[in-house]
Amino acid sequence: MRGRKWEYPQNMATAKIHSRETMGALDGPGIRYVLFMKGCPLRCAFCQNPDTWASAGGETLSARDAAADILKYREFFDASGGGFTASGGEPLLQPEFLAELFSILKGAGVHRAIDTCGYVELSESVKKAARLASLVLLDIKHLDGAGHEKLTGKPNARVLEFLEFLSREDIPTHIRAVLINGVSSGEEYISRLANFLKKYPNVKRVDLLPYHDLGAKKWEALGLRYRLGDSAFVPRQDALRALEILQNAGLDATLQ
Repeated sequence: MRGRKWEYPQNMATAKIHSRETMGALDGPGIRYVLFMKGCPLRCAFCQNPDTWASAGGETLSARDAAADILKYREFFDASGGGFTASGGEPLLQPEFLAELFSILKGAGVHRAIDTCGYVELSESVKKAARLASLVLLDIKHLDGAGHEKLTGKPNARVLEFLEFLSREDIPTHIRAVLINGVSSGEEYISRLANFLKKYPNVKRVDLLPYHDLGAKKWEALGLRYRLGDSAFVPRQDALRALEILQNAGLDATLQ
């Protein structure tokens, strides 16, 4: 794809950006250029980036300028099988920007991923952005509506509706599931999760993420009360058992 020309859209959307990482290794395959975008509809008890919640502030960036900077790193993408990831916050809160940026990057042959909580309205612009993605990294905070609301402040109906859309469109998806002791790490819950995810052939992998409190200091700096304590940490043997259950169900699963 090197040397191929593409045309920029005529009307470039802009987005509010919190920060960027040019050599990310945890947000999709290979080495990634990651844009952390401003704004999030959820208030997850274990969030490690509460400084991205507010939609105001940050850097204003056009899709054209973002693409120009991203493409400086394409040699690293080509060598590692990497690409670009939109993260946050919630990137699909700014779908027009994302769709235009993905259109440019697709024309340039760059892999495109969305790291999303899935709590979005399925507008046409959201659908367009998702259809232009090479991969969606979707968080499943909790299968139960009440459990999801307790952890995030919102029920999970929109998240599950978004997963159904990704399935209908056959968009490759990796599920991310945080393991919280006594909440989302028990054998019964993980078995339910495995049976639920087996219905979706577009789900190519499930990544289990044991709870950590690396974001706690950010909460304190923002004057927020961090709600989870030491009891939320998952014993190693429980995390390994959760991995075993998913793999025995035929799912490609990892323990991060």
